[in-house]
Amino acid sequence: MKVAIFGNVNREEVAIYSAKLIYELSKRDVAITCEPYFLEFLDRNGVNTQDITTFEEGKEIDADVAFSVGGDGTFIRSVAKIARREIPLLGINAGRLGFLADVDGEKEIAKAVEAIASGNYKVEDRPLLKLSTDGKRFSKFNYAINEIAILKQDTSSMIAINTYINGEFVTKYQADGLIIATATGSTAYAMSVGGPIVVPQASNFIITPVAPHSLSIRPLVVTDDCLMELSVESRNGQFLISLDGRCEVFPEDIRLKVRKSDFFMKTIRLHNHSFYSTIREKLMWGTDQRKY
Repeated sequence: MKVAIFGNVNREEVAIYSAKLIYELSKRDVAITCEPYFLEFLDRNGVNTQDITTFEEGKEIDADVAFSVGGDGTFIRSVAKIARREIPLLGINAGRLGFLADVDGEKEIAKAVEAIASGNYKVEDRPLLKLSTDGKRFSKFNYAINEIAILKQDTSSMIAINTYINGEFVTKYQADGLIIATATGSTAYAMSVGGPIVVPQASNFIITPVAPHSLSIRPLVVTDDCLMELSVESRNGQFLISLDGRCEVFPEDIRLKVRKSDFFMKTIRLHNHSFYSTIREKLMWGTDQRKY
């Protein structure tokens, strides 16, 4: 089996958890590869990397399974590098919340490696959002796991976002911005501005305005087979596009098209992990923290 490991080099815990992961993998017939800068990080932190190879930036990654060690941000960056090859990815949490990276780095690494080695896991297909434009192109990875956000560029006045679905005009959102989220991303930026939580298996996208001018404007759930077209009006003539936090400034005469990607993110779920247990634990549903 060939395994790729991605990691956050800004957290000391990542070296500790990666050492555990490499140790567990080394007990099996596994070839390990990672990025050169991550290998340097592991070496600096005293991790045994003797048999680990590296892959070059921009080259195709040859792996059967991938691990992400960090938080949800690290998981998202990992997907951008392997999604087109649809390599199954497991997230080991060394961050805070961890909706995507939901394997506990302190307690569950050995169990996770054993589950993968024995095939005792499931793979969930998650669609991404694809952004295309009729002019300037988004220069980075133009797909989003969580959300595409159209936002005012600075402290200027709110923007107006004309929104069409399958060619039919929906409304002109007057707001600080508009978030189009996947079901996976419903627990990310969209939730923080009042959007609904949607189970990741749902075939839906969520459109949620950011600080809308009208209180009657509410989040809208649409099917994920639709084509969304948007045009922006802004007083300063430009606006910001953010794909999972990767941001670029665009002129307002650009027309945007957002649709489902033609490939899936394949995320590994251990059998004792479920979406409901994750939101119950991470969001502390049902927890009474009052002191009597």
